[in-house]
Amino acid sequence: MEPFRDPSELEQYRRKLGYRNALVNRASKIWIFWDDDYEGHIVADSVQQLTIKLTRYNTFVLVLAVYAKCSHEERIDLWEDLQHIAADSDISWVIGRDFNVILREEDKLGGLAFTQSEAADFAHFINNCGLSELKFSGSLFTWWNGGVEEECIFKRLDRVLVNQKFQDLYPSSEVHHLVRQGSNHAPLHMRYSTTEESHIRPFRFLHFWTKHRGFEEVVRQH
Repeated sequence: MEPFRDPSELEQYRRKLGYRNALVNRASKIWIFWDDDYEGHIVADSVQQLTIKLTRYNTFVLVLAVYAKCSHEERIDLWEDLQHIAADSDISWVIGRDFNVILREEDKLGGLAFTQSEAADFAHFINNCGLSELKFSGSLFTWWNGGVEEECIFKRLDRVLVNQKFQDLYPSSEVHHLVRQGSNHAPLHMRYSTTEESHIRPFRFLHFWTKHRGFEEVVRQH
């Protein structure tokens, strides 16, 4: 895995999508777009991931988009690439999309029985990089094999992970698993906020207080 160093090579990858604020990885399977409010610069690119640094108002975030291979052996290259990026970065970062592996038994419904060995490398990567999962809403399963009845398999292959610096900067971030349409993967919609959301308690009035003999006097005094 080598970062881009030649600006002309970077522009070549931009032109593949035809947009100024867009990049595609060398396998042409990962696309990243961003608004004009941001500046985007490529950090690393490989067959299974694309990493860009987004800048806005002197705030920096690394965005790592993943499209992992199906085989355990090929994914080892991905974990090594990502750990290398993490070791060289001291800013907030978010990594997500299709990791093509589950973490826990409850992340799968149907198919072969879950074994811890299939998730060991993924779990090791998450632990080594000090990452945590963002909370999510929607269906637990983000992928469906297209089968029916006993051939039907559901898995949670897609997720969003962040480091502690990202959590400190965007403490109210969350992910919504949208409904699958035209794909066997569910789209993920991530929402982030720089401040904790304040929860306003609804006003509650118990009608039986009006029956209390001192009710009217208390109302007049206040």
